[in-house]
Amino acid sequence: MEDREKKVAAAALMIMAGGIVGAGLALLFAPQSGQRTRKDIVRYAKKTKHRADEAVDDLSTNINDLVDTIGDKADDLLDKGKEVAGSARKDLIRLIEEGASRLEQFRTKLSRM
Repeated sequence: MEDREKKVAAAALMIMAGGIVGAGLALLFAPQSGQRTRKDIVRYAKKTKHRADEAVDDLSTNINDLVDTIGDKADDLLDKGKEVAGSARKDLIRLIEEGASRLEQFRTKLSRM
């Protein structure tokens, strides 16, 4: 899942970079005044910054959700591990008590002989 998210983020960054380069070249070769070109560059830069901020927010949200999910799964595994350990402990104590009881029965039989 991590590789998929990295690929999506890389693709998004490549698309944005391509858009920026393409727009910059188009503005440089466009037949219009310098003042108009500068205004277009500023406007496009603001749009790009806004889109980049949105992409960062989305990526941050996805990463936070992933971290929360992993934390929840880790908590579940820890709880299950505690349950299994507790169950194994109870079984071990029961077996030790049964062994002690059988040993005492065997001692009693030996003392009667």
